[in-house]
Amino acid sequence: MTALLVTGTDTGVGKTLVTAALAAALTARGLRVGVAKPVETGCARVAGALYPEDAAALAAAATTSEPLDVVCPYRFPDPLAPILAAARAQTTIDVAALVRTLGARAAAFDVLLVEGAGGALVPLTSTTTYADLARALDAPVLLVVGSRLGAINHALLSLEVLAARGLHIAGYVVNRIAPDGDPAAETNTALLRSLTAARFLGELPRIMDAVETLRALRGGGPEAARARARLAVLARAHLDLDAFADSL
Repeated sequence: MTALLVTGTDTGVGKTLVTAALAAALTARGLRVGVAKPVETGCARVAGALYPEDAAALAAAATTSEPLDVVCPYRFPDPLAPILAAARAQTTIDVAALVRTLGARAAAFDVLLVEGAGGALVPLTSTTTYADLARALDAPVLLVVGSRLGAINHALLSLEVLAARGLHIAGYVVNRIAPDGDPAAETNTALLRSLTAARFLGELPRIMDAVETLRALRGGGPEAARARARLAVLARAHLDLDAFADSL
């Protein structure tokens, strides 16, 4: 079984976009792809229930039949770190139960893509971060680098922490989130590749309608199918899927 934890250099760097693109592309290759967003915060209420937008997009990208409650067991309304969002909801996150559930689910797939929240050291509880979750799952870690000013420092810090904790780094994906023509985004990838031996798995161009694409994916029907196909094409064109598979 293989679980892969997708983390980021920060929040808002495109983890969901990258994870959904990987899910769509690997599913199109004929792999059995599972997805998980163990904790989603900042959830709005839809029909009286907290709706996990990111988890719903991932589920649609992988065309999974699993219920959203399985894909995303913890949902909170406040856009905070999981430990704080859970506390404000007067609950705690049962990490041991998450590990058991994710491990069992991983056994049913060729790969289970597990999207974290924020970065590797974001706390789930007072004693457990997403890096600890990766260790408990024996999962390689994929780092999504949001390419903008400051990305080099954030990426190198994240890679150093993952290595120091003995985690297997599957590689990193650069996702351009700065406007086209931004000098940092134009130079970040080349500089980062010269400064680290971690495996570079590709660079996604800035997707102007990324939010709309994920929204269409969640909506179902023909629009979702078109969004899923677009994400698969995006991954095939810009990510090294063979190297990604070899890194697991």
